[in-house]
Amino acid sequence: MTSRVALPGTEPIATPALEGYSTQALAAMLAAAREALDCQRVLKKVGLNLVGELLKGQDDFVEFNHYPDGDVYDRETGGQYYYHAHRGGEHGHFHVFNRPFADNAPGTVTPPTHLMAVSMDPWGEPVGLFTTNRWVTGEHWREAAETLALADAFAVDHAWPSWPVNRWITALLACYHPYLSVLLEHRDREIARLAEAGADVFENREVEVIGELPIDLPAWATRLESALSMRRDA
Repeated sequence: MTSRVALPGTEPIATPALEGYSTQALAAMLAAAREALDCQRVLKKVGLNLVGELLKGQDDFVEFNHYPDGDVYDRETGGQYYYHAHRGGEHGHFHVFNRPFADNAPGTVTPPTHLMAVSMDPWGEPVGLFTTNRWVTGEHWREAAETLALADAFAVDHAWPSWPVNRWITALLACYHPYLSVLLEHRDREIARLAEAGADVFENREVEVIGELPIDLPAWATRLESALSMRRDA
């Protein structure tokens, strides 16, 4: 699996590895991958896809607008996401966030932390994960380890605007934990490298996407299944 880099001079992004994960973690990721695939399957059975399901009933699809209007937010878990489009080579992408309970105290307005963006193809299937600079979403920036912990806790546990899409995006982040780990660690190293020049990297409009990796969900599920089988047979 090859990586796509977005910044001149950036280091290559390591291929996500599974060797350091426990049998229990592999089983959990495989279960999440299967759930994400199942959400896609049940939509496809009736001629739908994830993006079409999310956009149904919305007005005309306009670049940069958030879909659905007002974003999807779970007040109990802090999970949040929206879909929009403005990049070439994809139909659009999801921006996925989490806002911890501590940030929801009365009288405070703390922006959520951006966990990851998910690229979608014209057929409504996920094709990539990427990280962004802080200015892109106006997020509350957290370092990789803390961001990854928020990703592990991410969930949208309600039925609006679509039960299968909410289940899918929750499962997708869970099954791609190794990708998130690699991409977030890479993001922090690149921000540190660029900050050595002394400029305010977080507000630099020339630094938008930090790093990106292609994904293939059916192939990833097969890889997880194989890794789990080998572990159990050892």
